[in-house]
Amino acid sequence: MVSGKKIVEVVPGWLRVFEDGTVDRTWTGPTEAEFMTKPVPPHEDFIDGVAVRDVAIDPNQGFAVRIYIPERNRDIQDQEKLPIILHFHGGGFCISRPDWFMYYNFYTKLVRSAQVVCVSVFLRLAPEYRLPTACKDGFAAFLWLMSVALGECPEPWLDNFADFGRVFLIGDSTGGNIVHHVAARAGAMNTEPVKLAGGIAIHPGFQRAEPSKSFLELPETPLLTRDMISKFMALALPKGCTMDHPIICPMGPDAPSLAGLKLPPMMVVVAEKDLLRDTELEYCEAMKEAGKEVEVLINEGMGHSFYFDKIAVDNDPETADQTTKLIEGIKSFIDRH
Repeated sequence: MVSGKKIVEVVPGWLRVFEDGTVDRTWTGPTEAEFMTKPVPPHEDFIDGVAVRDVAIDPNQGFAVRIYIPERNRDIQDQEKLPIILHFHGGGFCISRPDWFMYYNFYTKLVRSAQVVCVSVFLRLAPEYRLPTACKDGFAAFLWLMSVALGECPEPWLDNFADFGRVFLIGDSTGGNIVHHVAARAGAMNTEPVKLAGGIAIHPGFQRAEPSKSFLELPETPLLTRDMISKFMALALPKGCTMDHPIICPMGPDAPSLAGLKLPPMMVVVAEKDLLRDTELEYCEAMKEAGKEVEVLINEGMGHSFYFDKIAVDNDPETADQTTKLIEGIKSFIDRH
């Protein structure tokens, strides 16, 4: 019992769900890691080469985005507009926000290195908002980009700096699931003047009800345990559904045929020691068999979402090298599309 309320579910470190349906997402893990979940305020002045602003699209629904823009490299003409990456955060559909330090720390590096504009979506979270809410929010953000491109919803930073003809979806962990589903929905419609140029799924949360070999045998990490996965999925999926649900298993029998989808070129980033490795690679093989363009970037020796762990990035040369490889791989994919 806490504050007179009964706790009915706990994901250690991350959240507590109470009997009345309320959720406490106060960080209760190791104090030395707490800084990674602290919000970073927006700053419209450039700090370390990046400026950040938050835009409330629909305050009544809590629908908002965080926009990052880079200072221009000297070799880029001032009038040349930059590709857009539309970002969907991870967190098992249950936790995290785009303004957390761990996202800010990584996406400022990516924006600065790749010279892109990033639009990061504040997704509604489960269990208050179960799936498919997060996917709907991701698609609504894509539709909002279309409305900005059409001049219906002016947004100065995007109007001035962004190339709507080169939009890339990017998502980490369960955000990678959203990349697939938003791309599939966008492929079924006329998106002009927006062109969806590619999708980047980083350690996507693809799974099956039947656990894979990697899920059963690989070591857990602080950023992903088997208990976290099972509890987050139970809280996020529609009641009564298993992990064979199409959002979690887009290559499974319950999902629309991959061959029938119109998808942009995709890059899937896989960490060698990720519990989800085998199902991520299964997705890639299914995509290739369906005739889709997909490339795979593997981070050797790394676990799930390793690049968000600033302590490891700062103190372990291998983690730092693999984070650099990840950023360079994303930049290369964007440059080639």
